[in-house]
Amino acid sequence: MSTAHNPPPKGFRMPAEWAPQSAVWMLWPERPDNWRLGAKPAQGAFVAVARAISCFTPVTLGVSAGQYRHARSCFGADPAIRVVELSSNDAWMRDVGPTFVQHQQSGELRGIDWQFNAWGGLHSGLYFPWDRDNEIADKVLSMTRTPAHRADFVLEGGAIHVDGEGTVLTTEECLLHPNRNPHLSRQDIEQRLCAWLGAEKVLWIPEGIFEDETDGHVDNMACFIRPGEIALAWTDDENDPQHARSQAALAALESQTDARGRSLTVHRLPLPGPLYMTAEEAAGIDPDSSGMSRAAGDRLAASYINFLITNGGIIMPAFDDPMDDIARQCLQDWLPDYEIVTVPGREILLGGGNIHCITQQQPR
Repeated sequence: MSTAHNPPPKGFRMPAEWAPQSAVWMLWPERPDNWRLGAKPAQGAFVAVARAISCFTPVTLGVSAGQYRHARSCFGADPAIRVVELSSNDAWMRDVGPTFVQHQQSGELRGIDWQFNAWGGLHSGLYFPWDRDNEIADKVLSMTRTPAHRADFVLEGGAIHVDGEGTVLTTEECLLHPNRNPHLSRQDIEQRLCAWLGAEKVLWIPEGIFEDETDGHVDNMACFIRPGEIALAWTDDENDPQHARSQAALAALESQTDARGRSLTVHRLPLPGPLYMTAEEAAGIDPDSSGMSRAAGDRLAASYINFLITNGGIIMPAFDDPMDDIARQCLQDWLPDYEIVTVPGREILLGGGNIHCITQQQPR
């Protein structure tokens, strides 16, 4: 059942990421104009992420018909990882998949099918076409027999975080960008976020990570780790362009309260690097006219914030960087009841995102 342009009824709310999950959804990387060397290194990274998640939560991986047998062979007979045929334009399940909402009393699930325009549409989107990606959410909801609500505006899952208690976190850089919903004001967007996500308040920070090609998705910059507490990507290097962005985000968060009226505790999670694309990495990417741009020397939007919380585990990207262990210890100190699992994230980063970007949780 699909309900066109009508938000879920009252009583439905997007759960926090730490709420119990029944599944995590992913897509398989294939396109050679984004993933180097025919996407083989990226596929290895996605396999490692799926295996790490499957220790806590079952994984369903969508893959094209042409890559189906190969993807199946990568997982053997692992009962916790299901491979299904699900065509896509790329592999960013967070942004193209559904956002699940849950009734606060009955536990009933419904799904939001946001409009997707490849992070900017015909003028500044990252690739064309994006028609298959725009069908992913509807297909996932059909497969899970979840009632679908088709939104009337553009939004990607990586542009929002929630605390499960009525608060939404996002960035002005992304949601107020004219390449998403130029006909909507800030107030319009706030009203829609609250209506569709079952929220009561939107917290805005100015910008995301420097050179993030998603126009500053919040899931690479800041996230809730529990109600009233936020982890924020941080650097003390005043010469780094990221420094001013992190400072502005901290000031914005410290000046706001959440939907329950709480002042926010902000934890500073150090950034790796800066990291840059090497000439060898760039040479392995096939040039294409679809809009993708990859070149040696490009600064990569690397951030440890791009982790997934799932059923008692945290799957965190690592970059073979001196900050890896420090970031991991920070998360362990802040969230002592979770098992922190690190997975190499550079190959995913080269494609423009990381672990949170390639996953989407389904509540239990």
